[in-house]
Amino acid sequence: MTQKPADLDPSFPPSSGAAVYPGLDDWRSLPISQQPSWHQDPGYEAAVAELSMVPPLVFAGEVDILRERLAQAAQGKAFLLQGGDCAETFEAATADKISARVRTILQMSVVLTYGASLPVIKMGRMAGQFAKPRSSNDETRGGVTLPAYRGDMVNGFEFTPESRRHDPARMVRAYHTSASTLNLIRAFTQGGFADLRLVHHWNRGFTANPAHSRYESLARDIDRAVRFMDVCGADFEALKRVEFFASHEALLLDYERALTRIDSRTGQPYDTSAHFLWIGERTRDLDSAHVDFLSRVRNPIGVKLGPNSTAEDALALIEKLDPEREPGRLTFITRMGAGNIREKLPTLVEKVTASGAQVLWVTDPMHGNTVTSPNGYKTRNFDDVMDEVRGFFEVHNELGTFPGGLHVEMTGDDVSECLGGADPVDQEAFVEGYESVCDPRLNHMQSLEMAFLVAGALAEKS
Repeated sequence: MTQKPADLDPSFPPSSGAAVYPGLDDWRSLPISQQPSWHQDPGYEAAVAELSMVPPLVFAGEVDILRERLAQAAQGKAFLLQGGDCAETFEAATADKISARVRTILQMSVVLTYGASLPVIKMGRMAGQFAKPRSSNDETRGGVTLPAYRGDMVNGFEFTPESRRHDPARMVRAYHTSASTLNLIRAFTQGGFADLRLVHHWNRGFTANPAHSRYESLARDIDRAVRFMDVCGADFEALKRVEFFASHEALLLDYERALTRIDSRTGQPYDTSAHFLWIGERTRDLDSAHVDFLSRVRNPIGVKLGPNSTAEDALALIEKLDPEREPGRLTFITRMGAGNIREKLPTLVEKVTASGAQVLWVTDPMHGNTVTSPNGYKTRNFDDVMDEVRGFFEVHNELGTFPGGLHVEMTGDDVSECLGGADPVDQEAFVEGYESVCDPRLNHMQSLEMAFLVAGALAEKS
């Protein structure tokens, strides 16, 4: 539902600590959707004021490095792996769960690096993915209607009036949870946890499972490469550390605006809530608040494009979000569905390429393939997910363009939420193993299987 600008109290001025820059508040007078109803809450101004004064979660220099890395991917010289939870929760922000997610992304990246013979940019849907768009404002159970769950940054999952109230104080808790998550990620990725030899050893455990024996040949090739590097005296001290970037959907503009800062080096505004931000399929209208706000910050920006997206939509978004045609600035994340990808994607890629824009093309094979299982669970079939990935590669191979990345909802845990895989999950497993509060995620083993399959496709391309 689109809210009128007046509903969002556009007269509320940014706090004194917020960035002051021409146009940063123009979004307040534009149509906006998917926003909480907390603007009249007595705690709203205090929450926004606090967020406007806290230290940044990421730094402008880190954001600039990511933009350079994404520019390489847009030019076919790197590959983006972006993965993590559908919706993070405060309860799941534990060391064990964070490390499992990071470990899975690192494992996938080693396999993809070998398959692509290219650097892999590692990015988590982490440390900020606490809000989700919903198709309905309300949820009804047993004759009781309450606000829909919009993610822990807005309200609670428990179906009670108090839990489902839109609480602006949750933005502050999301900030602090993100800070602790990023602190742990930095420790993991800089302190030896990401050592290439250790990550490869974890992958050998995956291929030891008889269900994954088909991937043993590629694993042996990687093993030989690692051993060769070791014998040749490769600098494994350098390989103990990796770059790891944080991303989330920039959905709640109150939060994003409050965390926007002016970079002292350049005088430019950066949204310091994450390195990379994306605009969802439901909020990408050209004249909407979300597109306007993100057009004004220096972060790399992604836009989700669904099956109804037109080439005209894509070209207009490029003009608005990347008028300077800066490689690394804009990523198109396609979420077409397995049945649409081969039909819908070619025209978009052809016309964008013909325009001269150098965007990064990434596939999100999850969101277009959501179904309901016979026993009532929201799920995805692993075969459908992989078919969309294959279709994405096929289209780019036929057009001579570069399939630059993979965006997946996944977890490092042994959950049962998506059907299938080589070590298959069936619907009966959902009763005990379904943990997501929003959309179904690939589990640890399914995520690694995807990496091996994509690595094979990348190896064929190279």
